[in-house]
Amino acid sequence: MSTTRLHPVPATTKGTHAMLDIARSELVQIFRNRLVLVTGLIIPAAAGGYFVYQHETFSELGSPGYIAAIVMFTVMAFGLYTTAVTTLASRRQDLFLKRLRSTAASDQSILAGLVLPVVVLSLVQVVAILTVFAVVTGNPARIPLLVVAILATTAMMGALALATAGLTNSPEHAQVTTLPVSLAVIAVASWVGISGTEELGYLKRLLPGGSATELVVHAWDGGVPLVESLSLVLPTMAWVAIAVALAGRLFQWEPRR
Repeated sequence: MSTTRLHPVPATTKGTHAMLDIARSELVQIFRNRLVLVTGLIIPAAAGGYFVYQHETFSELGSPGYIAAIVMFTVMAFGLYTTAVTTLASRRQDLFLKRLRSTAASDQSILAGLVLPVVVLSLVQVVAILTVFAVVTGNPARIPLLVVAILATTAMMGALALATAGLTNSPEHAQVTTLPVSLAVIAVASWVGISGTEELGYLKRLLPGGSATELVVHAWDGGVPLVESLSLVLPTMAWVAIAVALAGRLFQWEPRR
């Protein structure tokens, strides 16, 4: 079956209203679906809370910045990425995507509306858990830099979700297709957070999640020039561009066969 490319439509006020209407509807569905509620909210929050609760144990492996990065990627991998892929696959399977595309809403408004609630909920979880962590261990050295790291990571995981959804046949299939990326970004974050970037630095920064992890470490622990830290945003945004390009080629609006 041939893929359907996403076609660009100029942003309009009408498109924004359509996106928000879809987002509100999707938010209601999230709280009605127990499986999504557990996998998208409870499990990531519980896992992130565990890292904070056991921070003294994990501090033997790395700095507070490392723990903050692991918390961020745990929530983003399972709360945002996996849930977004499952949502898009489900909406495709029940033909909801096809019906939405027959309306006046643009492709971008539809996809943004479906993913927006998951993004917002994940951001709320990350901010809440890291706030508690900051109270326990001390404030991060550079809060604005931490915000940049969180937003860049959110963009990367959201874009990867769109690309992965193009390869996912059903919500059940999403449990398989999301595992490689979910486990990879957490593994890379652990590798970079524990071993640093003194060795194989370029490789670690080019891997998905590597530069974002280092950026969180710099933001939380301090001690690194701001210009050097901000340059770490570039590899993460490169992954955003790659994922969006893949999504444009792979994403389908009708059920996959």
